[in-house]
Amino acid sequence: MGSLYLPLFPLLLMALLLSVQSKTHWEDTQVLKQLKNALDPTSISSGSCVDSWDFSLDPCDNLFGEKFTCGFRCDAVVSGVSRVTELNLDQAGYSGSLSSVFWNLPFLQTLDLSNNFFSGSVPDSFSNLTRLRSLSLSANMFSGEVPPSIGSLSALEELYLNGNGFNGSVPASFVGLVSLQRLELQSNGFTGVFPDLGVLKNLYYLDGSDNGFSGELPAVLPTSLVQLSMRNNSFEGVVPSSIRDLVNLQVVDLSHNRFCGSVPAVLFEHPSLEQLTLSFNQFSAVETPDSDGVDSGLIAVDLSDNEITGFLPPFLALMPKLSALSLENNNFTGMIPILYAFKTAAPEPGISPFVRLLLGGNYLFGPIPEPLRRMKPDTATVRLAGNCLFWCPTLFFFCQGGEQKSLVECRSAGPIIP
Repeated sequence: MGSLYLPLFPLLLMALLLSVQSKTHWEDTQVLKQLKNALDPTSISSGSCVDSWDFSLDPCDNLFGEKFTCGFRCDAVVSGVSRVTELNLDQAGYSGSLSSVFWNLPFLQTLDLSNNFFSGSVPDSFSNLTRLRSLSLSANMFSGEVPPSIGSLSALEELYLNGNGFNGSVPASFVGLVSLQRLELQSNGFTGVFPDLGVLKNLYYLDGSDNGFSGELPAVLPTSLVQLSMRNNSFEGVVPSSIRDLVNLQVVDLSHNRFCGSVPAVLFEHPSLEQLTLSFNQFSAVETPDSDGVDSGLIAVDLSDNEITGFLPPFLALMPKLSALSLENNNFTGMIPILYAFKTAAPEPGISPFVRLLLGGNYLFGPIPEPLRRMKPDTATVRLAGNCLFWCPTLFFFCQGGEQKSLVECRSAGPIIP
């Protein structure tokens, strides 16, 4: 019987010697070696983190020394053997592809390769990073489609893919990112319908701006959202009424799309919304909230460059915190409401004044309200150029920036123009 156990002794001795000689788990060392070998040698500049990696020494045992100055972090997590828990490369201009690296780092929590020149596709083996909490690939040159396997990273809290050349659709498997709090997809080439991520109950920040998304916004959005940015895409249709259910929402930017119909009243009576940007769309009307906006927390509203008709909505001047309003380049008609003038020049106590009131490029007519005429240039930013106002010479600061429309143009707005 003793002879059966004898061959195990050399193996146990070897394992013991390795544990004494090597502080870093051998598999983690292999990944670090593969990553360095995957880089274009000419992109590894002198003094950079990776330039200092010398694998004749143990990585974790020599971290922050002369040979492994930076780029990763180790923690002793298994029987005294160190595992790589963070990989944060410096912004040194590294280039290369990650496809040759087998990402078997089971204890990695942070992977940050941002602001370099990595290219090619994202490897499927990222799915091995089961403890990953933050993944940042932003501001590189990655391309192709994002692999659906990323959706298996259930511990992931932050995902930064912005500023690359990704294309195709966002994987529907992202619904599996149940811990996700922040998702940045902006400035890529994503196309197609944006996936329904309503099940992600922890997601508070979503930015899909500057892509090629089309179709309608998902009818159901994560109720935890604080900021929603989808500017500069090809979304169309109406703003979903379910936005009222996003009780923590503070910032909405849907500008530079093809949304149409009416700007829903729910946006003007939302309890937490502070900034609303819907410029450069195809909205044609503004719904008046039942409360006249007196309970609104909005601070800034931008509805410029749409196709909105009718009179300027009086309720916008009743919003107690609203201080920046842009309605430029629409088809508004009628006179400037006296409420707008008083909120700008002489607001009631406890009411935020308009410090920015942009009404240029419409078909407003009649006299300029007296409180506005008495304003000095340093009191507020007001723009009224490009309207049909009775008297708006450029000697008034708020009339500068363009002439009033011609009589022919003004009459084209409808019979209410004299």
